[in-house]
Amino acid sequence: MHTNQQWDLIIIGAGPVGLSTAWNYAKKNPDNKVLVLDKYTLLTQLAGTSGEERHWRLQYSELDIFRLTLEADKLWQDLEKQADRKLIHRTGSLWFGDADVWTNEGQITQTMKSMDEMSLPYERLNMATIEQRYGFTHFDPNYEGFLQKDGGVIDVKGTLSTLYSLANDLNVTFQFGENVTAIEPDSEGVSVFSAEQRYRARKVLIASGPGSKALVAQLDIDLALSTYEMACISMLRSQRTGANDPFWFAFQQPVETDSNLFYGFPPNPWSVNGFDRLGTDFEVDPITDSHKPDFRANPQHVDRAIEFARRHMPFLNPDRECFSSSCLAVLPDNPERLFYLDTAKGRCHGGENVVISAGGWAFKFTPLLGQVCADLLNDKTPRWDISALRF
Repeated sequence: MHTNQQWDLIIIGAGPVGLSTAWNYAKKNPDNKVLVLDKYTLLTQLAGTSGEERHWRLQYSELDIFRLTLEADKLWQDLEKQADRKLIHRTGSLWFGDADVWTNEGQITQTMKSMDEMSLPYERLNMATIEQRYGFTHFDPNYEGFLQKDGGVIDVKGTLSTLYSLANDLNVTFQFGENVTAIEPDSEGVSVFSAEQRYRARKVLIASGPGSKALVAQLDIDLALSTYEMACISMLRSQRTGANDPFWFAFQQPVETDSNLFYGFPPNPWSVNGFDRLGTDFEVDPITDSHKPDFRANPQHVDRAIEFARRHMPFLNPDRECFSSSCLAVLPDNPERLFYLDTAKGRCHGGENVVISAGGWAFKFTPLLGQVCADLLNDKTPRWDISALRF
């Protein structure tokens, strides 16, 4: 098997964390050779970064993660200045529903307490006000929630394109269509294998989304992660054409078939088609070797979303134009854990030369995780406390 030239760093995965790390590492190490390998192409719709947007929010139930989003916010602003373009559109983050139910987004009651403690302003709202202001109908009148005005949506393609360009300007090398099948760390570095190539590097970052768990399992590291194929449905608005409504998330008690959690992106500020995107946050039927993703929305989940829209969102018209798609979500099995970020030091031979970033709804932390990974790859203590993320 042919061995390519020696690299200082190989990054497996050209998603948000991989690209952000490539840029941050290359800035700090301008003479080092950096290679990014990815199974797919840039802006692929077959991994964990499909779709046009992601939820941006500052608020978290957990204070340690809350502090990290406040730091990430500063880095997003720096990145926007560097790119000379807006990447976060602060249209607001609206949470409502059963204030006491715990979900993978957290809990409304605890999050309001955390916002009070962190002195983050928000507007507390009852369900009648939410329905009157945003056009929803027929929710439990005992529901409540809040609007945090600094939340909104992240431009996914804009962010990935920006980070790719910044890294490319620093002579980072990219090789797409290269499926990494194994890595072998040792005390001197790491060998990286694809079907036809063997690469060699001093350090390696594994940030390949749905593929990360299988790669690190070869190092006898079992990350408790599951991958789900979640449905997203785009529907045209029949009314309420006001610009820049907030992102919203509906907290509800689970039902027999699923978690009963829904979220929505109104037409994003850079959209020209006027579609809302309604998502189902159902952690059911995880992907396995025998149950592989087919990259289409589960028909039952589509029906659930359309039923939700017809009952609660009269400003949408699911009978006119309705398009469904799917998004892969890699989530920790433990609901109290958000994602994993650590070195493999002490877990396998040569583990000090491997950094792993895996799982969770982590797009909002993109610039911060890139800096943390670059610190770890430079054998430095991260500048922020990531104890909640280590494994």
